[in-house]
Amino acid sequence: MFANIGPATLTNPPPQLLSKIAKVFKDYCGTLSEESIRKNFILLYELLDEILDYGYPQVTQTENLKAFVYNEPIVVTSVADTGKMINPKTASATAVHKPVIGSVDSDGKKTSLSANQKNEIFVDILERLSVMFSNNGYVLNSTIDGCIQMKSYLAGSPQLRLALNEDLAIGRSANTTYGSVTVDDINFNDCVNLSEWEHGRTLSFYPPDGEFIVLNYRMTGEFKTPFRIFPSIEEVEPNKLEISVHVRAEIPDNHFGANVSIEVPLPQSTTVATCSVVSSPGVNGVNAEYVSHEKKLLWTLKKFPGCTEQTMRAKVTLSGPCTSQIRREIGPINMNFEIPMYNVSSLQVRYLRIAENMPGYAPYRWVRYVTQSSSYVCRL
Repeated sequence: MFANIGPATLTNPPPQLLSKIAKVFKDYCGTLSEESIRKNFILLYELLDEILDYGYPQVTQTENLKAFVYNEPIVVTSVADTGKMINPKTASATAVHKPVIGSVDSDGKKTSLSANQKNEIFVDILERLSVMFSNNGYVLNSTIDGCIQMKSYLAGSPQLRLALNEDLAIGRSANTTYGSVTVDDINFNDCVNLSEWEHGRTLSFYPPDGEFIVLNYRMTGEFKTPFRIFPSIEEVEPNKLEISVHVRAEIPDNHFGANVSIEVPLPQSTTVATCSVVSSPGVNGVNAEYVSHEKKLLWTLKKFPGCTEQTMRAKVTLSGPCTSQIRREIGPINMNFEIPMYNVSSLQVRYLRIAENMPGYAPYRWVRYVTQSSSYVCRL
């Protein structure tokens, strides 16, 4: 039986639905790649048939689908290379790509999740930054959108207790103490028991199957941005400009930005541009170029160490004089990056424990912090 996908779903699928379908596929197959889709084609059709009914979503939770899906996933041992720069500290651990549902190997033999795999739970504290800088480097507005995400491989789905900062405050008020972690708002997964939240900032819950978000939080206002951008533009001749972009890493020196890219849009009248980079020691994988078909400067750094400064200079030649209208076509500067094992909000996991007393049950707990740019922009 094939999935009944209606015209509305095909022509205009909601992004939330696509994300949920991709999450279910990853829960069943371990990873979402061309190879895993090809090997699990029948399983994915069966999942779509249960998720959608005549184009309308019905069941999108992995634990609810288990009762209706009978095909076993075929495990893909290696994850396909996406072609992007991947840093081993920010990329998911290999174990995270295991399916959370019982599977079969390439020879068709059924594997037992509890028998052949460790009792493990993976916790990710993910933060995405939206920051706007003025042309002199001052922060105009800044926001952190964060979440605590989990993926459980625990046999028996025992109750867990997750403790956060004791000084975590929700909402800004006169009673907020200096130095405390303050978030503007926070919302929890339906599975979370909040009976101990107000007194000890502790959550208790039974982890559902698959990858799930324990809580989302949002923070606005002043916080220390990981990178500061200082641009300058100088008109050396009527049709020639010199553009300088200076970036300072304000994260500690034991951290670094990975997969950093900085884009500077140029006027459509640009005919040629040449770039040069002044780098601090310890920086590698640096490249700066003019992308002619997109009319932009592209500066990439594989690793940007903390407490260092980098500068890119570009000489731009235009086909005509640089008028005020043409000058407005320059920028804004857009920066993309990720920082492993670092978060800006200072939200921390104090501990993650099994609530019940289970002798001999010693699960492995993996906690990872990742900060990424969402919209990191500097005006010119």
